[in-house]
Amino acid sequence: MISSIFGKTKPINFIIVLSLLFVFYWVAHFLLFENVYKPSQLLFQTAILAVLLFSIFALNFVIKRNKITGTNSFAILFYTLLIVLFPEVLTDSNAVFCSFFLLLSIRRLLSIKSLKNIKLKAFDFTLWTTVASLFYDWALLYLVLVFAAIYLYEPKNIRNWLVPIVGVFTVFMITTAILILTNNLDFLADHYVFSMNFNTDYFFNLGNSTKLIVYIIVVSIAGILAFVRLGKSGVGKISTMRLITLSYFIGLVLTAFKSSPDIFPVMVTFFPAVIFITNYIESIKRHNIKEIVLIASILIPFTLLVSGFILE
Repeated sequence: MISSIFGKTKPINFIIVLSLLFVFYWVAHFLLFENVYKPSQLLFQTAILAVLLFSIFALNFVIKRNKITGTNSFAILFYTLLIVLFPEVLTDSNAVFCSFFLLLSIRRLLSIKSLKNIKLKAFDFTLWTTVASLFYDWALLYLVLVFAAIYLYEPKNIRNWLVPIVGVFTVFMITTAILILTNNLDFLADHYVFSMNFNTDYFFNLGNSTKLIVYIIVVSIAGILAFVRLGKSGVGKISTMRLITLSYFIGLVLTAFKSSPDIFPVMVTFFPAVIFITNYIESIKRHNIKEIVLIASILIPFTLLVSGFILE
């Protein structure tokens, strides 16, 4: 039943996913975390929700435009389920905004494979990635991706290697101008500290560490199986998957460096995670097994959510 619904791209799938995400967002804030907001704060939370909902469309656009998966809606389903699995990301506005701008940057990065307007696409990727770093300083690590893409597709053109520098300079010049106007010039010095502190309070918590470790193991296995599938089928998506895999590992590094009881950057790993998981689901040929896996994928996040809520 689930595979028959989300195995195709239909408007009803977006309605289901967006409705679930809309309801879960407010349930998480008001019931799960028991937050209380003033009217101005509530307006800000609504803006965050709007960005989160738009991220679903951005995710679907990136996947379909670059044909990373088949013609189905599994990716947007799993993206929503990962949010249910890690509901704490909804309390970290930086996680939502950083993930959104990284999605916009990945959209331009993956399109470099067409070998058209490489400099413009590299500039756009750098632009959006640098904007994402305004929310998490370590997001600048994602700039490694643009150099990897240039190396894969057109390494001999020296000007391609200089474009990212121009992109970073552009964002920081605009940001500096805005900070001067708002009399907040200390932001850049205070924000870009690149601390490598491992937060023991977060990672030594049994619930947090167990869930994160299992998540990493499952996604990594799905990623390996995705590569095996692509290798056997001979589909020319290996370079794209290499960039997505690199983004996944960069996301894990960012998660390790930034995670704390108040900061939850694991959301930046959701995009590559859903790509790996979706490719794995597509590789399952037997309908009944695929259905069981999908049902388990839905039940596990909600079971953990309810059990965590009851135990608290």
